[in-house]
Amino acid sequence: MKSLGTQILLDLEKCNSRLLDDIDFVKGVLKEAANSAGATIIGETFHKFKPVGVTGVVSIAESHICIHTWPEYSYASVDIFSCGEDFNLEKACEIICDKLESGDSFSTIIDRGIREDEENSGDGK
Repeated sequence: MKSLGTQILLDLEKCNSRLLDDIDFVKGVLKEAANSAGATIIGETFHKFKPVGVTGVVSIAESHICIHTWPEYSYASVDIFSCGEDFNLEKACEIICDKLESGDSFSTIIDRGIREDEENSGDGK
């Protein structure tokens, strides 16, 4: 496979529920993670659910950092995708885990790209 980027699916358990429900805090965490990991922020959108929960995306030149929180379960789901060589995905994960006070986390790392075979020769077929 010709790798075009790396995606990390991060599940955060036993987080601080109060922080997970604070849209400004969550927004700040994702932006700090992007900046500290070497990304270039190009946009953002966040939404606060009623009664609880936050969802948001920080668009970065390298791709995106997304989050969806379930404060009632002390849980957050995070998706970080980067096609940039200078973006440190592990650092972004570490910042998000630490700031949301996750007591337990696990991740899945996926290489994204193009299968290099005769069927994917780039001729549009």
